[in-house]
Amino acid sequence: MYLETLSSKDAESERPEEVLEWAFGRWQRRVALFTAFQAEGMVLVDMARRIDPDVRVVTIDTGRLPEETFRLIEEVRERYGLAVEIVTPDAGEVAELVAGGGPNLFYRSVADRRACCRVRKVAPLRRALSGLAAWITGQRRDQAPSRAGVGVVEADAEHGGILKLNPLAYWTWEEVWDYIRLHEVPYHRFYDRGYTSIGCAPCTRAVRPWEDRRAGRWWWEEPGAHKECGLHVQAPAAKNGRRPLPQASAATVPA
Repeated sequence: MYLETLSSKDAESERPEEVLEWAFGRWQRRVALFTAFQAEGMVLVDMARRIDPDVRVVTIDTGRLPEETFRLIEEVRERYGLAVEIVTPDAGEVAELVAGGGPNLFYRSVADRRACCRVRKVAPLRRALSGLAAWITGQRRDQAPSRAGVGVVEADAEHGGILKLNPLAYWTWEEVWDYIRLHEVPYHRFYDRGYTSIGCAPCTRAVRPWEDRRAGRWWWEEPGAHKECGLHVQAPAAKNGRRPLPQASAATVPA
């Protein structure tokens, strides 16, 4: 079913493919899929390409990514025929960051790590979102406690009120991998090495059997810490653990 409007009920009940179809039909080139090519992102790439062969796929090259990520980007380009848009941080800002704190300043403190993330991730994202009406991400509610209130569609106040679509918000880890196996979707080879969340090379490691799936991100920080880089800023959850979704209709959705 093609969605003419996107209400709270629609967003929570429709399949991810239908949310994507709605977005592509409404905004064409003014909506883009942003991904770091983790499992969720690869599911969305596969879904999106089936719906719109010209889907825009955007990624941020922080300058510290593992070689395996670049190999997957090339595989995506070849298999899906997509011209992946690669956004990079400002060279001057990176130089200033490194000059002031060294290349591995993130190991010193949470504040230094977040400063690195701001320069290498958050600032490039803000530039890349300029001019867009909406962006698509692979966030899911069971990825981390900080994402428990993620909505399928959200108003992104951090980026001027554009819409942020999380079509897999209610999916489980098992559902993601069921889709990958069913459709033979290429995936990051770090998963075969025990990784469950993948980012910059120095800031990511495999997890142990008893650890949660975010434990490998910024693994030197205190367990249970708010392990986010700043790309995704969540508003406070409602009492039931879920924020009410914005009513997106022809009158309220950015044109």
